Amino acid sequence: MRTQVAIIGGGPAGLLLAHILDRHGIDSVVLERQTRAYVLKRIRAGVLEAGTVELLREVGLGERLNREGHSHDGSAIAWAGRERFFIDTKKYTGKSMMAYGQTAITEDLYAARDAAGGQIVDEAADVQLHDLTSDRPCVTFDKDGASRRIDCDYVAGCDGFHGVSRQSTPDSMLRTFDKGYPFGWLGIMSETPPFPDLCYCYHQRGFALASMRSPMLSRYYIQCDLDTRLEDWPDERFWEEFKARCPQKMADAIVTGPSIEKSLAPLRSFVAEPMRYGRLFLAGDAAHIVPPTGAKGLNLAVSDVFYLSRALADVYRRGDPRHLDGYSDMALRRVWGAVRLSWWLTNLLHRFPGDTAFDQRMKESQLDYLASSEHAQASLAEQYVGIPFEE
Repeated sequence: MRTQVAIIGGGPAGLLLAHILDRHGIDSVVLERQTRAYVLKRIRAGVLEAGTVELLREVGLGERLNREGHSHDGSAIAWAGRERFFIDTKKYTGKSMMAYGQTAITEDLYAARDAAGGQIVDEAADVQLHDLTSDRPCVTFDKDGASRRIDCDYVAGCDGFHGVSRQSTPDSMLRTFDKGYPFGWLGIMSETPPFPDLCYCYHQRGFALASMRSPMLSRYYIQCDLDTRLEDWPDERFWEEFKARCPQKMADAIVTGPSIEKSLAPLRSFVAEPMRYGRLFLAGDAAHIVPPTGAKGLNLAVSDVFYLSRALADVYRRGDPRHLDGYSDMALRRVWGAVRLSWWLTNLLHRFPGDTAFDQRMKESQLDYLASSEHAQASLAEQYVGIPFEE
């Protein structure tokens, strides 16, 4: 096989990159290790920055998003048994965010690639990248018991943290930054009307978050120990614990119901530098992981794809390598900003093992300042809604 860009990974990053490249007349082939059904069952993020929403609309993916997405103008924080206060991102930035699940985005992208006749190879096994520092890289993989090869100009590594792409960069050429957190999130999804605001709760019992996916699809999380087992958390226990971490008025307003999905996720901050090795370019979770506290993971993948697709289009249309040569530095500036925000919110809103009474008071003092200072709220709103893409 021959293509211009071989894309490793058929999640949102890889599919969005293929979709945008196609709109620029650039050929690609997407290789995905799992089946399409498996990819579509993955439950992931659902809060989109203003820039992400704008980009999806610009590339023809806005119809369902406009119809089913839930626009929201900020987030609330509650702590120490007080009623929540609201950080109005629309007031401070003029921009709105949107709740629209990653599964829906993936469905939209599959539909767009199918309509355009895009090449997506599911169940591609033993993917290997070759000759990445030459001008003729290639990718080999196994499919249906046969070995296959794709010759290409560039390789885009969109295959997540455990994928082969980042591992194809020599250790001597890669610097990684890693921080694990001593807790995780236990989350459930229920077909119930969501709480009106996306609301973070800081409580002595631990963190809690009320989020949403659609008018009849709710997502709730609680902080949990890393050794937590799903079988120890029936729905009744989860709802009881979640409500115990909320202000009473909020707890009374929560509509409970049977869970349709339940998951455990450890929290981690990770960055790999650089995001380029020869003709290989990393995007999304292949290059960076953030705690979900800041709702940045999917949005960072989209910004990577924006920068990379623009850079490749410049090379193919005008022979201009400026954005391609600057891709890693430009993407990483945005990555580190999101990593810092996610780290800060995670530290502020969670109870850490060993937290003292002093530590707790310091966090409450920070929250008091945030609630009372419009300057502090404006700073958080600017970062939360998403810094504009660089030119």
